[in-house]
Amino acid sequence: MALSKQPYKGARDFYPEDKRLQKYLFNTMRNVVERFGYEEYDAPILEPLELYKAKTGEEIVNEQTYTFTDRGDRQVAIRPEMTPTVSRMVAAKRQELTYPLRWYSIPNLWRYERPQRGRLREHWQLNVDIFGVAGPEAEHEVISMADSIMTTFGAKHDMYTIRLNSRKLSDYLLQEHLKFDHEQSRSLTKLIDRMHKISASDFSEQVDDLLTDTQRHAKADKALMAVLNATSIAELPPELHDHKSVEELKKLFELLKSSGVTNAVFDPSLMRGFDYYTDIVFEVFDTDPENNRSMFGGGRYDGLVGLFGVDSVPTVGFGLGDVTLQNFLGSHKLLPALRPETDLWVVLIGATYERAQGVLNEMRDAGLNVALDSTGRKTDKQLKAALKKGIKYALFIGEKELEKGEYTLKNLETVKETKQSIDEVIKLVSERA
Repeated sequence: MALSKQPYKGARDFYPEDKRLQKYLFNTMRNVVERFGYEEYDAPILEPLELYKAKTGEEIVNEQTYTFTDRGDRQVAIRPEMTPTVSRMVAAKRQELTYPLRWYSIPNLWRYERPQRGRLREHWQLNVDIFGVAGPEAEHEVISMADSIMTTFGAKHDMYTIRLNSRKLSDYLLQEHLKFDHEQSRSLTKLIDRMHKISASDFSEQVDDLLTDTQRHAKADKALMAVLNATSIAELPPELHDHKSVEELKKLFELLKSSGVTNAVFDPSLMRGFDYYTDIVFEVFDTDPENNRSMFGGGRYDGLVGLFGVDSVPTVGFGLGDVTLQNFLGSHKLLPALRPETDLWVVLIGATYERAQGVLNEMRDAGLNVALDSTGRKTDKQLKAALKKGIKYALFIGEKELEKGEYTLKNLETVKETKQSIDEVIKLVSERA
């Protein structure tokens, strides 16, 4: 029986045209985050499973993480996210690093979940983190950067919204304002995080299952929904407006507005599923009805570095996956037509392979990406191959051309041919490639 030609379920093969798009996405993201002063890091794709058991979340660890026991009888995980890893790295050199620390990476991640639009088992993700800033300036910087990434890809503010909430506010609402105990609050936080993925009736039923008879009599579910349905901070109960978390949210909205980020909104139902978030959380949502979903997000997680036995470091970060980003750019028609990396296709006339090498080296040394067709096929077939690959120029090299130092350069798009020296070829192709 023949082997399957398909990749592992939930993973992708990257043919040259796919890799070209990936490089465009990665390079654009790199350029933006490096403008904000961030430095790239990386780490092993394998980590001890206990790293994720500490704070990642039960669903991801128990249901979505690829795990195995290695030959040394150690429990190992293929990383499902990067935040625990970068926290481990910072903890390892806690006293040596210079703060604020601004790091980013674009790692390959794996999660065992049902493949669907926007979610695969394997994906790449931009991770951006700032360590050492306790105030709202960190959230402002990171969210402004996320907005800058979107606009650099050509997105307009009406194409996406940035939803904000505070886990401190959520904890206060559940435990102090609505009087739920710790276990109820924890369960409700997980339930609210899935609120928009289930029907309203299912949500109400599951909330009711968590209530005591006294809470049902006091209509705690109605009070909860009144808070979750608030569309602005002003719509929260008046007694909450002086809470510190509300003041911090107001300050953050003011900072974002001053930076031109006008599409940030308050969403009290936003929780983020990870256990390590401690305060401000945010998510970026696509407004396209055909892709109306959360694309990426992040928030503050001040306690994660401290789990490694060192002093905690205030931290804010986010992760942007390549699958949701590509879906967004595609649905809003923002994906560019990308040319191949090859600038010039060389067609040999006669037995000139050896003598042509000097000319090829001269063009490559000048910075051109030059492909040589050494198949010996007929010229028309060689040109068809170059055109199919999307290469713009073809250069003909024969005995006469080498003797005269004058070559025929053909624009495969316009079919126009000109006679040029190699210096002129280099100049023309460099300018128009």
